[in-house]
Amino acid sequence: MIEKIILDWLSAELDVPVYLEEPKELPERYVLIDKLGSTENDFITSATIAVQSYSASLYGAAELNAKVKKAMAESVSQGDICRCACTSDYNYTDTETKRYRYQAVFDITYYEE
Repeated sequence: MIEKIILDWLSAELDVPVYLEEPKELPERYVLIDKLGSTENDFITSATIAVQSYSASLYGAAELNAKVKKAMAESVSQGDICRCACTSDYNYTDTETKRYRYQAVFDITYYEE
């Protein structure tokens, strides 16, 4: 499951907690992974993954987003992922809760077990 692969990878590479769903108690800085969709063609699996970087400040969210993009670019070295491309990243501050966040969207091609 690509979400688990990304969760394990980012947890090892980043110095903040990484989650697949919103935690009940919110840390000051954390990363949230969301699978937006996937496709399979001729036994090749691809997924679109959004990674949201939360922080107490806009600068902190942008800085964490840069670390996420670097870690994701290096994810091809771990074996299951054969391609990872950041297609977009942007300020995604939650206007309702006033929580600062950035979102990076990745197209990932990987091996499904």
